[in-house]
Amino acid sequence: MFLLEVPVNFLAEPIISFTILLTAIFIVPPLFEKLKLPGLVGLLLAGVILGPNGLNFLNSKSETIKLLSDMGKVYLMFVAGLEIDIEQFRQTKNRSMGFGFLTFLMPLIAGIITGRLFNLSWNSSVLIGSLLASHTLLAYPIVSRLGVIGNEAVTVTIGATIFTDTGALLLLAICVGIHGGDFTIFKLVTLLGGLAIYSVVILFGFNKVGKEFFRRTGDEESNQFLFILLALFLASVGAELIGIEKIVGAFLAGLAVNGVLGNSPVKEKVEFVGSVLFIPCFFVDMGLLIDIPAFIKTLSSIGLTAVIVVALISSKFVAAFLAKIFYRYSNSEMLTMWSLSLPQVAATLAAALVAYQTVNPAGERLIGEDVLNSIIVLMLVTAIIGPVITAKVARTLQVVPDTGWKTDSLSVWWESYEQVIEAPENGENLLQQDYPPFIVVVPIYNPVTQRYLLEMAALLARHESGQIMPLAITQAHVNMDDPLLVTALEKSKERLRLALEISQEFDVEVSPKIRIDDDVALGISHASREQNASLVVMGWGDTRNLRARLFGSVIDKVFWSSQCPVAVTRLLRSPTEIKRILVPVGDLMRVTIGTIRFAQILADVNQAEVVLLHVKDRLTPARQVTNFTSKLSDIANQSRLQVNTNILTIVGDDIAKVIIEQAQGFDLVVLRSVRYRTAGGLAVSEVTTQVINNLKCSIVMLGQPQ
Repeated sequence: MFLLEVPVNFLAEPIISFTILLTAIFIVPPLFEKLKLPGLVGLLLAGVILGPNGLNFLNSKSETIKLLSDMGKVYLMFVAGLEIDIEQFRQTKNRSMGFGFLTFLMPLIAGIITGRLFNLSWNSSVLIGSLLASHTLLAYPIVSRLGVIGNEAVTVTIGATIFTDTGALLLLAICVGIHGGDFTIFKLVTLLGGLAIYSVVILFGFNKVGKEFFRRTGDEESNQFLFILLALFLASVGAELIGIEKIVGAFLAGLAVNGVLGNSPVKEKVEFVGSVLFIPCFFVDMGLLIDIPAFIKTLSSIGLTAVIVVALISSKFVAAFLAKIFYRYSNSEMLTMWSLSLPQVAATLAAALVAYQTVNPAGERLIGEDVLNSIIVLMLVTAIIGPVITAKVARTLQVVPDTGWKTDSLSVWWESYEQVIEAPENGENLLQQDYPPFIVVVPIYNPVTQRYLLEMAALLARHESGQIMPLAITQAHVNMDDPLLVTALEKSKERLRLALEISQEFDVEVSPKIRIDDDVALGISHASREQNASLVVMGWGDTRNLRARLFGSVIDKVFWSSQCPVAVTRLLRSPTEIKRILVPVGDLMRVTIGTIRFAQILADVNQAEVVLLHVKDRLTPARQVTNFTSKLSDIANQSRLQVNTNILTIVGDDIAKVIIEQAQGFDLVVLRSVRYRTAGGLAVSEVTTQVINNLKCSIVMLGQPQ
């Protein structure tokens, strides 16, 4: 009989610590999100339970935890830099800098007063002020879903993030340097000068090198991914070498490669790896540092915690109120700016941990355990109330562009096509020579689903006097005479033969193509670009498995790389039988107008009815709803198509639930694809995902080119 002996230091093994961490990250956040609580709260609690004050399975002093936590900390700041929209900042840079200055200065003053009120040193008080001065755009997905990102107040708040985070990290570097002792004016000037030079090198050098590297490597996503990781850690190490905190370098690296990545698949992978692994490790380590008795004592003597929370909330409100006066914003815009700038997560937590771990020669920490615990409470409070307030007040913002939507011929792809057809300058030859034919690319693979795909493509192409291109992608092999490749090509030819038979039933021009490519998604995108396609119609794929999440599904990659709109379909019946089409409309941005036009073209083919569904919040003013409905009606009737289009407005707090209920009487629901990631890997429910998972009818999800 054998007995399993567990070594005494079993839990100290790095692989065991890592396994425990992964288990906590895998299990805890989804449980808390089902309870409508942020996943980060669960990670902090997991750290407390697994740490020295709980089961003692993990130790924050172990080399494994230190490494993963440090990586999570720099990754958190790197993602914060990536999420700042540089273009939006440029569009409203003056007002963004103005509001950034206000929402930085007011909390800074409030934090200094708070520190001095509790007899902290001037240096520690300034540090507390810098912690309050930054903000995390935790509610960005909410304003994105509501379609109000184009509102100036929202754009200004997003742009202000670059000012607040940079200023907060600059003050952190100064306070840490002063706390180290023997800090003179000369050393301060040297530090600031070194930081300025280093910032220029990172922001411009990494950006230029990154663009050149991406240009040379083309579609080599693995090497591009490694380059971005290398840029992150090089910037972090370089920051430490010049005497500043590595999170400053990580943030600068995020800003530098922001323009390089854009909205590419590599950015998706970079953020995904951070949000599922490194950043959660940082939050678990924060939980390990929480001393339960000290934390309870901090809460019982609630003075410092309460003052910090009140100081933050009130000072951010004052900043938003001043912005309202200076820039003449409405009350709704002021409250949206306030709620967007409330959450204190990324920069605040990372800087707080750095300050707590900074010890001077006398053994004194820059901030004590009571301040750290208060900051954690502040993070929890603001991470909850900020998005809640944003969801309420942002609904009342002006969501319809005042000008441009009637005359912007580029707002949807078919509008420019219609204009050439209706008003050619030199007759038909101009159309044939200067404007390409309407081509619908249909990637085919599954013989079971390809009939409905081809039917939809044929209906659209026939309506627009165009052609369809059934496309079979065959996986490449090293040797072009490989028997496996020969067999695959024969199967592709058979699928195309069947596609040709189906397409000819609709009396539409057909041009079948076989393409040999290493990557299916890029093969689709390359073929559609070569043919100057107007639309790609694809079938549904499994985007929820682990491989798809790690490496991106084919649909994801085509969405990112295609030059034309992509219609991803889940068709439960023949498109020729579709008589009622539902289009949920939350805003009137250009991509939404494109979705409406797509539904109208499909409806015109079958003499079907289109219903535009707008779910409004019960707090939305009646005047604004009337204005929205009026402009929606104008857009619906602007098309040359004589389609029966009705508008249905319903009051409801749960948008997904309303859409699912209303869709029961329809044959097809047309959705627009909305993609975003949240800061720090914090999950926010996405309406589109809920709708897709629960609809019982056919679906088309329309994605616009990046």
